[in-house]
Amino acid sequence: MPECLVPACLVPECPLAECPLPECPLAEYVTTHGPDELHGDNFTGGGWCGQSSRPGDAVKLKVPDVAIGAALALSTFAVYARVSGFGFLNFDDELYVTQNAHVTAGLTPEGAKWAFTGVVAGNWMPVTLLSHMLDVQLFGMRSGMHHLVNVLLHALAAVLLFGCLRRATGERGPSAFVAFVFALHPLHVSSVAWVAERKDVLSACFWFLALYCYVRYAERPSAGRYLAMAAFFSLGLMSKPMLVTFPFTLLLLDLWPLRRLRWPGAIVEKLPLVALSAAASAVTYFAQLSGGAVQSTGLLMRAENAVLSYAIYLGQTFWPVRLAVMYPYPQSIRAAEAAAALALVLLFSGVAAGAWRTRPWVTIGWFWYLGTLVPVIGFIQAGEQAHADRYMYIPMIGLSIVLAWSAQEVALRWPAMQRPLVLAGVMACFACAALARAETAWWHDSETLFRRALAVTQRNAVAHNNLGAAMISRGGYVEAIPQLEAALRIRPDHAEANYNLGIARMLAGDSAAAIAHFETAIRVRPNYAQAHNNLGLLLSSRGDFAGAVVQFEAAVRSNPGYAEAQYNFGRLLATHGEYADAVPYLDAAVRIRPDYPEAEGDLGIALFSLGNYAAAAPHLDAAIRLQPGYQTLRFYRGVGLAKLPGGSPAEAAGLQDAVRRNPADAAAHLGLGGLYWGLDRPGEAIAELQTAQRIRPDPAVAKLLDGLRARRK
Repeated sequence: MPECLVPACLVPECPLAECPLPECPLAEYVTTHGPDELHGDNFTGGGWCGQSSRPGDAVKLKVPDVAIGAALALSTFAVYARVSGFGFLNFDDELYVTQNAHVTAGLTPEGAKWAFTGVVAGNWMPVTLLSHMLDVQLFGMRSGMHHLVNVLLHALAAVLLFGCLRRATGERGPSAFVAFVFALHPLHVSSVAWVAERKDVLSACFWFLALYCYVRYAERPSAGRYLAMAAFFSLGLMSKPMLVTFPFTLLLLDLWPLRRLRWPGAIVEKLPLVALSAAASAVTYFAQLSGGAVQSTGLLMRAENAVLSYAIYLGQTFWPVRLAVMYPYPQSIRAAEAAAALALVLLFSGVAAGAWRTRPWVTIGWFWYLGTLVPVIGFIQAGEQAHADRYMYIPMIGLSIVLAWSAQEVALRWPAMQRPLVLAGVMACFACAALARAETAWWHDSETLFRRALAVTQRNAVAHNNLGAAMISRGGYVEAIPQLEAALRIRPDHAEANYNLGIARMLAGDSAAAIAHFETAIRVRPNYAQAHNNLGLLLSSRGDFAGAVVQFEAAVRSNPGYAEAQYNFGRLLATHGEYADAVPYLDAAVRIRPDYPEAEGDLGIALFSLGNYAAAAPHLDAAIRLQPGYQTLRFYRGVGLAKLPGGSPAEAAGLQDAVRRNPADAAAHLGLGGLYWGLDRPGEAIAELQTAQRIRPDPAVAKLLDGLRARRK
């Protein structure tokens, strides 16, 4: 018999002491990593030691790694394929994509600069924002494609996770189980089926790439491998700052399965990574503080909710039912519940800590779960949720490791259990897939999603509000009112619910009630640009010019990139004859939204009214191009051309020829009428407009005709 590659193990009663080479459970690991890594302390105190009293009984999954990776990708797409028909949601998707002017412009130098300097929803995540911009650049605003990119990244993350664990442990079966649970578990649906959660799937890809580089670095340290790991980790932090716990998980992996935990070297080599985590944590905290995301919940309440959330996440991992996009923060937590949850966490932690010598995967898996949840467990409360399914995207891996390698140990000790355990693992993955596919259906649109949230939660002001907002967006403002009122009964100071109820009341014609709700929203959130804008519109419709000016000024000050507010302010000034003051606001609206025909048209008219015909012309042309039905602009365009030196003869000939060739061309008659008016030929101008009005009746043209007749008199 050839000599075994495994040196003598220092652990008493280790089955490897009498290892026959053909059946050695480390043979595959030796083949993958080389015998040089299997020596001395790398091997002492756990890992393979103590896993089996009968060497060679490890469950061997005789499936190539490539086939497992392909199965992971295919099963992921099978579960999530339906999202290609889903729309954007009214919950964060508007912040990250649909109403974010920097993102909807596509991938531009200005957008890239903003991505690294701006904050969205209290988060600094430039790489995620750049990915959304790239989606828009490639696919426009086709929501299905944005969803499919999430699915692709999730599938890639699952394959990378399998590769990391396979490389680090040498085990194919347990690694595959962990990866399949990651790919198919229902708790991960929110991270995949929600466009705004691109940050989860993208950051996970960078996490696993960094982890793989670290495993390679542990095998053979080099500056290149370390720098590659640090680069991927940095990209992950810039995708989602929750990755700040990455250095901590590396220490866990040093204990098992890498077996390279040395003091103080293990700490020193990770200090640069800790510095990156500290910087990302500081940036995130101040971004959330400035954005108003940090809540002022009491310390005791936060601590109680944190330990309760640990227990809830644990339960949802094994019984993932009645899931919701939003779990409202409780008004109070019973002391007995918090105490029971704390006792459970402490008990499991004690068991895990005591298992580190004989079953290190239990220690590593449990503390992976506890540690990676720390940034979002609620000690610093950001947002209105008590807990969130998406927060388990990375932490659940730890629990899956505990299950997978514990099953491996059982299979090694009792060979008769091998087939039942494999069957149980396969059935668990199928169950996860079925539940995840069913859960995915709730994410089809905002109404479906928030109706589901209301069905499985209580006192959910956010769900009532967003359901009401979804109803308004499809024109159902009357049926939205009860939902928004329900939200305000739960939380009278809910700024968004007050704003949305103001919109519903305004559309229902109750301007007095709408004004009251907009004012309440502004009291709760003084920089609420949309509330200022809509209050300004209401006040201007009531003839309160001064009040409207105050509100529009507040709107553009709160959000200079709010194109609608810039336009509404400019339009208000222009309608009161203050054209010079109106131009900067209208120009800002056009620069923010180049496809804004109303702003282009009003800017052209304002410049026209100031006598700047050359500057007005391109804006009038742009408005006509963007909105061909904008008929009256053709008249102003014709007047402007008449005023430009040398412009009128050729233009007049062209318009006259167009009318001769097609007497039913209303647009040509309008342009020619404007040209005649500019040439001080009012009779002919009015006749052309009358002809255009007979061909294509238009209230705006009729109003223009009345004005021209009055001016002629």
